[in-house]
Amino acid sequence: MIYAVFDIGGTNTRVAVTDDLEKLSKKTSFKTPETFSAGVKAITGAIDKLTDEKPVAIAGGIRGPLNEEKTGIVNDTKLEKWVGESVVAALQKHYDVPVTLENDAAIAGLGEAVYGAGEGLEIVAYHTVSTGVGGVKIENSAVDLASVGFEPGHQVLDIDRTILGEETVPTLENLVSGSGVKNRFGVEPYDIPQTDVVWDELAEYLGHGLRNTILYWSPDVIVLGGSMIIGDPRIEIDTIRKYTIEALNGFVEAPFITTATLGDDAGLYGAMVLLKKDKE
Repeated sequence: MIYAVFDIGGTNTRVAVTDDLEKLSKKTSFKTPETFSAGVKAITGAIDKLTDEKPVAIAGGIRGPLNEEKTGIVNDTKLEKWVGESVVAALQKHYDVPVTLENDAAIAGLGEAVYGAGEGLEIVAYHTVSTGVGGVKIENSAVDLASVGFEPGHQVLDIDRTILGEETVPTLENLVSGSGVKNRFGVEPYDIPQTDVVWDELAEYLGHGLRNTILYWSPDVIVLGGSMIIGDPRIEIDTIRKYTIEALNGFVEAPFITTATLGDDAGLYGAMVLLKKDKE
């Protein structure tokens, strides 16, 4: 039997197939299409190129908050032309098999909690810092219950708006994400040398965001992934730890803070976890 998994991000989409729900057999990636119809066509085309067999089930993630039925997203700044469309219905129409959809940060965190840096721990907080900032709380190898999902990137940190100015909402995402950095400085993050002081500033902002994560979720470990964390240049993990401890100021002890180990495949592994749970 063949299963298909996917991960639709703001910049790239990844697709893979697996025959045992333990490892990825084949995988591919491409730029996320701007429109929903082009995106579905690209995903189904990728699956069909990866395997001659029709998958028996499909699972994946997508950037943005999901609707109540978990069939698509209700709004997003990057995937505007995907809003209100049903990814689940489109894939079911094409393949006539069960399809499970989850937020992309949630499945990446699930992958890291079960197969990666959080393996063996009960409460895992995962944050991805890339085009945007997402996150999820994983408890006992399952995405924790939530009425509207998790959006830690939209927490407001710069309340008096001294950093971003009056025109930009001072969220963690706007402060430390790749798109936020580009909007502030007019250059891509990867064009900013590692020696530039901006990377230290980003670590401090992220440390304040993680302080909130620790106080709200009380995790055993915080796993950080995404291109702004594991890319080159990057926000360095040791500096993040330092500023998080400073932000906590001794109120509670900081949990272990570490980098993700599954890289760009974290969401695909998380989708495999969803399919394994569906089989149970």
